[in-house]
Amino acid sequence: MAVEITDNNFDELVMKSDKPVLVDFWAEWCGPCRMIGPVVEELHGEYEGRAVIGKVNVDLNAEVASKFQVRSIPTILFIKNGEVVDRSVGAVPKATLATKLDAIL
Repeated sequence: MAVEITDNNFDELVMKSDKPVLVDFWAEWCGPCRMIGPVVEELHGEYEGRAVIGKVNVDLNAEVASKFQVRSIPTILFIKNGEVVDRSVGAVPKATLATKLDAIL
């Protein structure tokens, strides 16, 4: 299961990670988020040990969502060495996310 990222553990799990990080900003009530959720879980399994794949529930973690100006969900950030290097907004195909993740590995 993808790592649960919160306002409290974001810096430790994401910003200080020695691996690239994919962060899925989502909410329970969001239809497109439910569509992309299984894709994020698949990526978690496929990239285990090479990248951190995590999820931030924006309803429970508004601070981190605000910090990264997440205005639409799902928003997926690609972070390397503590910096956002790419982002994807909306439900996109798995191949799109994998290509973006591969580019920062």
